[in-house]
Amino acid sequence: MQIQEFVQDDLFSPSLIARALRTTQAEIADTLGLPREALSRKTRVGAAKTQLRLRQMLEILRRVSDYSGSTLYAYAWYRSEPLPGFGGMTPVELVREGHAEWVHNYLSEMMDGGYA
Repeated sequence: MQIQEFVQDDLFSPSLIARALRTTQAEIADTLGLPREALSRKTRVGAAKTQLRLRQMLEILRRVSDYSGSTLYAYAWYRSEPLPGFGGMTPVELVREGHAEWVHNYLSEMMDGGYA
């Protein structure tokens, strides 16, 4: 998975992301904790918060898919896997609360052979 695949007109494209993840833009918005309009209205798609959340999700999915070999598996993990050491919160919950760096740190520990 290459993050550049999801850029169109210098913005992360919700439609390209949804197509690759075999889901809808509405589900992606829900996953990111954004209103549906944030991904369906051109003016809202370019908003800093929307682009930040899309980028954070894509960066995490790229790391997990590089390890697992599947973008769809990475998306399922992102949405549903409770992380030890974070009170059972999932990666999506941590990103919604502004803690994407915690997920990256967790992944770095796991990929380096550490334990959570």
